[in-house]
Amino acid sequence: MTEIGYEAARAELADIVRKLETGGQTLEESLALWQRGGQLADICQRWLDGATARLDEAIAAHDASED
Repeated sequence: MTEIGYEAARAELADIVRKLETGGQTLEESLALWQRGGQLADICQRWLDGATARLDEAIAAHDASED
């Protein structure tokens, strides 16, 4: 399975948060939403960590080229 993109993961996570805040689900449904939310949060974090690493590399390369 291909990991979804950051924007799609964030949008789905926001939808899950709204559903959990609204309530009305059974305990099983709430637990499933909570688990999926955790997976999506992990996906978003991996994307953000990757973006930070790429930015750090670009800054270091730029700084090295100025020396």
